[in-house]
Amino acid sequence: MHETPTIFALSSAPGRAGIAVVRVSGPRAGAVIDALSPPRPKKRVAALRRVRDPAGGETLDSALVLWFAAPRSETGEDMAEFHLHGGPAIVKAVLAVLARQPGCRLAEPGEFARRAFAAGKLDLAEVEGLADLIDAETEAQRRQALSQLRGALSDLYEGWRAELIRASALMEAVIDFSDEADVTSDAFELARSIVVRLQTEIAAHLDDGNRGEILRDGFRVVLAGAPNVGKSSLLNALARRDAAIVSEEAGTTRDVIEVRLDLGGYPVIVSDTAGIREPQGSIEREGIRRTLAHARDADLVVWLSDAGAGDAAPPPPELAARGDKSFLGVTNKIDVPGARGLPDALAVSALTGAGIDALTRRIGDIARNRVGVSEAPAITRARYREHLERCMSALHRFMSGVTTDIELRAEDIRHAAHALGRITGRVDVEDVLGEIFGRFCIGK
Repeated sequence: MHETPTIFALSSAPGRAGIAVVRVSGPRAGAVIDALSPPRPKKRVAALRRVRDPAGGETLDSALVLWFAAPRSETGEDMAEFHLHGGPAIVKAVLAVLARQPGCRLAEPGEFARRAFAAGKLDLAEVEGLADLIDAETEAQRRQALSQLRGALSDLYEGWRAELIRASALMEAVIDFSDEADVTSDAFELARSIVVRLQTEIAAHLDDGNRGEILRDGFRVVLAGAPNVGKSSLLNALARRDAAIVSEEAGTTRDVIEVRLDLGGYPVIVSDTAGIREPQGSIEREGIRRTLAHARDADLVVWLSDAGAGDAAPPPPELAARGDKSFLGVTNKIDVPGARGLPDALAVSALTGAGIDALTRRIGDIARNRVGVSEAPAITRARYREHLERCMSALHRFMSGVTTDIELRAEDIRHAAHALGRITGRVDVEDVLGEIFGRFCIGK
């Protein structure tokens, strides 16, 4: 039998820092401490030790060393941590020594988290919550990711799955006792009542306006309008830096430029786009096509007009007819003499900054209202939504199918439970593991 490799990696951010954390996980983690920093500390107690190269006895650093014996560790394996001084030379030297230890190798991206999943310390939804927490840029993203890491979504989906397993057991009773009419009738009706209730709960969960995905990926705002109305200047004013080239020449912006903002704790992605007019060439035509494509997919379109240009150009029909998607009119260049604002439009000056704070607050309010302030767990990934919809399809087949085909109705419930199990990893999920864990950094 081959021994499971012991893995190690820098788990804190690379570069100069006050402290650098190197983690070791696997069957030889204890032996690594014995070789580099004896004596081994008490379990789960930090001890000050010298870290030496076993080959020549050279001292590499003084560090806090921690020892976590299996299974009481993050990965469920024996685990060690070296809290070193954060100089790049120190980290490089310690990693080089670890690489020479028998049975040890550098961890692959996400391998610590994958071992935690294999040990049952985390399920797939919690693992993805951990990935989102690491990537969180705003307060709202942090709260959502932390809630998912702590099991809010997992508890919800596993609760539904447990109910479906109960319904599946009832259907098995219907099959096993088919010759006893009173037993089969009661069991079938009880299973049916479970399915009806779950249909209502899952449908409400799906009908959330994609608030979880929007919060995770960012609320998308597109700045659109005719050429030279100041879209690039407004983008720079919102970003408080020169993110886009500003010129009086019409058609300067040919491609979509994006900046990420934190507005009241909510992630907002603002896109500067090409001015919409009759195109003057193939490049500008492509820029306008991309503008309209981004605007159609945006969570909010800010239609910008020039306060000094007289009658404002109306938005194209495909933008004006956005249905329930948000649309916000803004008049720019109110600093120009004789400028006139438009009814129901916010008045701003990207040049002087007048009205920019009010526009920022309005965009933040719209984003907050779209995402919502509900404490209920929200769907954060397209993968979850896909499996929930498969679950709902199976439940619909159960409810609409021929009731005398008991084996088929039992199979419908099994398919529904299987779809939920794929979200948390309770059933075969090998095809998605590589994609999920491959997004992690090496030390996680």
